[in-house]
Amino acid sequence: MPYKPRDHYFKKAKQEKYPARSVYKLQEADRKYRLLKRGQKILDLGAAPGSWSKYALERVGPKGMVVAVDLSPLKITAPNLIFLQEDVFSVEPEKLRELIQGEAFDAVLSDMAPKTTGDRSGDHFRSVNLAQRALSLAEELLKPGGVFFVKVFEGEAFPKFVEEVKKRLGGPIKRFRPKSTRAESREIFVLAHKK
Repeated sequence: MPYKPRDHYFKKAKQEKYPARSVYKLQEADRKYRLLKRGQKILDLGAAPGSWSKYALERVGPKGMVVAVDLSPLKITAPNLIFLQEDVFSVEPEKLRELIQGEAFDAVLSDMAPKTTGDRSGDHFRSVNLAQRALSLAEELLKPGGVFFVKVFEGEAFPKFVEEVKKRLGGPIKRFRPKSTRAESREIFVLAHKK
């Protein structure tokens, strides 16, 4: 199936003033699993252009907070949004914790993906590497019961990654493929709660 950049979700995102169609993946997961609540503190990794952060801000409300991290700039701003234009591998967990007055996060969300090269195996391992970084930050920064929701490209290292999430955060683990995911995409989301 050919890639249609201007599909239904692309147009819907434009109409609803979200920077990208990816918002509907988070929205679908949130509606199904109730990930986000009023007043929460959310860490959004791989946040650009800002759709997930914008949705998270709507869900947490003015008393909540979103800390977003990405190498690329965000297309949104808000009084309760803090944006770090940094590499996720160099951002210090202590720095992230300081931004929310030393507290723990209620959720760590990651829509990070590598720049794809067409080398399916290489892209898969780069995706798992990003997901492992998100897991390390979640393990350190999430409060007990906190949500970890991460995108990964399926492939040979995927089962091992799921096992690692279970070992480091505790089970059960859910695998989630949103309806808005393109048919040809190998992305899948892993959902866990920190024990």
